[in-house]
Amino acid sequence: MTTKDYQRMSPLRIFLGYFKNHKKLFAIDMLCAVVIAAVDLLFPLVTRSALYDMLPGKLYRTFFTVMAVMLGCYVLRAFLNYIVCYYGHTFGIRVEADIRKDLFRHMQEMSFDFYDANRTGQLMSRLTSDLFELTELAHHGPEDLVTSILTIVGALIVMGSIQWRLALIVGLMIPVFLIVVMSMRKSMGKASVGVKQKTGHINAEIETSLSGIRTAKAFANEPMENARFYAANEIYKTSKREFHKAMGRFSSATEFFLCSLNVLVIGVGGYYIMKDQMDYRDLVTFTLYISSFVTPMRKLSSFSELFANGFAGLNRFVAVMRMEPTIQDKENAAELKNVKGSIEVEHVSFAYDGDLAVLHDVSLEVQPGETVAIVGPSGGGKSTLCQLIPRFYDVTSGAIRIDGQDIRDVTQESLHTCIGIVQQDVFLFADTIFENIRYGKPDATMEEVVEAARKAEIYDDILAMPDGFQTYVGERGTLLSGGQKQRIAIARIFLKNPPILILDEATSALDSVTEAKIQRAFDNLAVGRTTLIIAHRLSTIRSANRIVSVADGVITECGSHQELLEKGGIYAELYRTQNALALEAMRA
Repeated sequence: MTTKDYQRMSPLRIFLGYFKNHKKLFAIDMLCAVVIAAVDLLFPLVTRSALYDMLPGKLYRTFFTVMAVMLGCYVLRAFLNYIVCYYGHTFGIRVEADIRKDLFRHMQEMSFDFYDANRTGQLMSRLTSDLFELTELAHHGPEDLVTSILTIVGALIVMGSIQWRLALIVGLMIPVFLIVVMSMRKSMGKASVGVKQKTGHINAEIETSLSGIRTAKAFANEPMENARFYAANEIYKTSKREFHKAMGRFSSATEFFLCSLNVLVIGVGGYYIMKDQMDYRDLVTFTLYISSFVTPMRKLSSFSELFANGFAGLNRFVAVMRMEPTIQDKENAAELKNVKGSIEVEHVSFAYDGDLAVLHDVSLEVQPGETVAIVGPSGGGKSTLCQLIPRFYDVTSGAIRIDGQDIRDVTQESLHTCIGIVQQDVFLFADTIFENIRYGKPDATMEEVVEAARKAEIYDDILAMPDGFQTYVGERGTLLSGGQKQRIAIARIFLKNPPILILDEATSALDSVTEAKIQRAFDNLAVGRTTLIIAHRLSTIRSANRIVSVADGVITECGSHQELLEKGGIYAELYRTQNALALEAMRA
């Protein structure tokens, strides 16, 4: 289904749409459940026949034969119950897995601003705990609803044939029960949504605390982290309390209704016996049917709780699926092929969320194979400019072109394929070095990975590790040094082999020796590619053909190193400041 389909369809229709791929399992589950309901309806009829005909007529052989048949029916019922339990839950899990797969795929399609606005823990909650109840709802929901209705209708028909007045009284109680169930379901549903929101909140706090555990320990702030988690946990407990109150009210009302139903049947049935309008054997049969009647009524009440929990998660799922990425390909978007590497930034302005202006009327031309360094004070707009080129965000006004093609007219996949980015904060997956390098080209051979490692000046380091290329790097690469992580990221880009390269302050956090190694790797990487280098350390831009100074969202200077020094502007001030700091460090 497309985003438009999710916007157009109701949550229930969306949910039922996931049944299509598993309709055979669903059919087996429902068929077995219907047979189980039929067996439950059969026993009171057999009991009535035994009391009226078999035992008074001394048809003992027939009586025991029927009892043996009923025993066989209950053996069949037990087997069918196993089928319902096993295959029904299998069906539910498959539906849940399909929903989670679509949700994850949709999240992959969302733009950067979606992740700017949503915490990771909240998104994890939508992918996991929000969907847990959907397994039970997919399995038990239709099964309980259909079998309960069949059992109730069947029981009422049989009871009506015995004593229609008493059956009518029982039947009139059903709407009262349904009104109670539906009115209380709303409060349960509201409370369930609150629980899921608070679960997302506590997941977000857990994710933040565990991700920042090293910082917490470095500052000895474990008590602060505990206090923050306890606060989130208390909020979660409060939301659960409200849900349990609603569930308690619902359960109490349901049990009162079902138990009083037995009293009503015995009382009214006793009255009809006194008036000779009913036989005690019919009352026994009625009582047995009330027992089989009560079970589906309890299922309906449980279904209401299940529905409230499941649909709270389903509605949160649908809410995300109805969101459209702010960055989308045009219908006739072309593939960006045979890229030479020219970049044209034409009168570009950009503001986050439409009101936080970052860039103002910026224009820049980069020739194929040219290396351009972008320098300037923090917050001036350097990184934002380089995030607009791969179209992580859309320009507010103006245009960016690669090889003369507006990047809004080409597919995002082809655009991202032709651009390689190395950032200061390198992200490595919790996997081996081999898999992290191969991420740049998932089908790369071992020979290609080794060659990329050589070019990135990391090959010798890898061989010195106990498991070589199969060394586990830890969460976010924590088992490696900063320089090693950077060079693995560079090897990943070598493997990708893009015609355009963006280096976003990729060496600012490294020592001079490590920086020198990585600089050689960068120099090798930049050969034959259009390269943009964002740098605070001016020592990293020696190979640049041009230097562009950006401050306060505008380009203030552009030229060679010598030309900018002679102008005496922002670049010259940065250069003098860094040289002075370097000399002071040497004297110290």
